[in-house]
Amino acid sequence: QVQLVESGGGLVQAGGSLRLSCAASGLTFSRYSMAWFRQAPGKGRELVAGIRGSGIITYYTDSVKGRFTISRDNAKNTVYLQMNSLKPEDTVVYYCAAGRDRPYVPRRRDEYDYWGAGTQVTVSS
Repeated sequence: QVQLVESGGGLVQAGGSLRLSCAASGLTFSRYSMAWFRQAPGKGRELVAGIRGSGIITYYTDSVKGRFTISRDNAKNTVYLQMNSLKPEDTVVYYCAAGRDRPYVPRRRDEYDYWGAGTQVTVSS
């Protein structure tokens, strides 16, 4: 049984930093691309950042480029999202996702097979 468990969310002031972690179990971690999505109330779930199984190729949505960094430790079956220079508009629930590795970083929700329960990030102004 595949499980993705996020941690690291919380409350932070604008300009601050948080580091999200997602621990995976029940799958061969290095064979999966991993990603962080986020979803605001009443809106669709959007891809924030993704990383291929090797950890070499990454993708970021424009709004987080230069502020967020995705990384993974295949020995620990864990993917991270370092979030710096946080803004109030980053306040949403963040979800970890795992999808079969492809020759590119998957960007669509339906390319991801497993999801975590989500962790809330709140940025105060």
